[in-house]
Amino acid sequence: MQYLIDQFADTIQAAGGADEQLIIRSGGTKDFYGSRIVALALADPLPSRGGILDATAYAGIVDYEPTELVVTARAGTRLSDLETELARHGQMLAFEPPHFGAGATLGGCVATGLSGPRRASGGAVRDFVLGVRMLDGRGEDLRFGGQVMKNVAGYDVSRLMTGSMGTLGLLLEVSLKVLPLPAMELTLRLPMNEAEAIEKMNFWAGKPLPVSATCFCDGILVLRLSGAAPAVRAARAIIGGEEIDDGAVFWETVREQTHPFFQAGKPLWRLSIKSTTPPLSLPGNQLIEWGGALRWLVIDSADADAEAVHLAIRSAAKGAGGHATLFRGYGSRAAVFHPLTPAMMSITRGLKEKFDPMRILNPGRIYPEI
Repeated sequence: MQYLIDQFADTIQAAGGADEQLIIRSGGTKDFYGSRIVALALADPLPSRGGILDATAYAGIVDYEPTELVVTARAGTRLSDLETELARHGQMLAFEPPHFGAGATLGGCVATGLSGPRRASGGAVRDFVLGVRMLDGRGEDLRFGGQVMKNVAGYDVSRLMTGSMGTLGLLLEVSLKVLPLPAMELTLRLPMNEAEAIEKMNFWAGKPLPVSATCFCDGILVLRLSGAAPAVRAARAIIGGEEIDDGAVFWETVREQTHPFFQAGKPLWRLSIKSTTPPLSLPGNQLIEWGGALRWLVIDSADADAEAVHLAIRSAAKGAGGHATLFRGYGSRAAVFHPLTPAMMSITRGLKEKFDPMRILNPGRIYPEI
């Protein structure tokens, strides 16, 4: 499929020569995430708004050796196809990536860097990226990392691409570490208040218990146990609670945001903070994941003083040692990502200059000034 790579490179080089911009897009299931540049380009595909560089055609598994726990696939590969193939061999993507639609691709998964309910116990997307192949803003075909852990020492550009939202280059192929599916899983439900739930989640996290996911919402703490059957049963006896029969369905609703909490049609904030942070006094409703480290916040978009609310949210996140992201803005004019310090902004600008000197790839997708 080298001809597709050549076409992508030609498109990037032509855009650079014509001083035009390009919007990298595959399945389109995460168009909502980041700035509104994708929505604008789709609604009004003018050169000034950016043409669409669709990478979906470059799909398929390149190399997979189950005994080595490593898979290499093209960026246009559908996540559902990749996960189905892994499941055939009793394996999984341990970071449990959200799809947000049937067309979700591996490239979009890595570019957005989003992890699901298992992240706190299994690790984030970047923890499993071993290597990438990419085209930079000059259309040059580059490779970083490899297919074993020893290849990712030094300047780990492959993981740098994780969460870069296509602003540094077009992902072509990704090598990922995979893990075996757990031998047993069960989900428990325990009624309690928010402060108690945060305390319990952190207490259990410090114990040798196979807790693989947590979710607190509306006075109910739900947690998942995963691992060897004896360990899961022993943990079940220690933690107590009521077992949920359709646990897999519940965690899918949390991962894919089809849980009733996410269906309010209002601005959705994502606060990544210290897990031990006490309950945050903020307007709206909250759902807590990752043992207290991830707090989703739904606020009323009709709030008369929205700017003050946004500042309060970011201030609260910063005070808790983290940051806040406007995950779904529903037309809000607020900045999506937490402002960078001057030093971090300088580094970010430098990386953009090295990888995309003409600033044609997904301009402003993360920060408007870049």
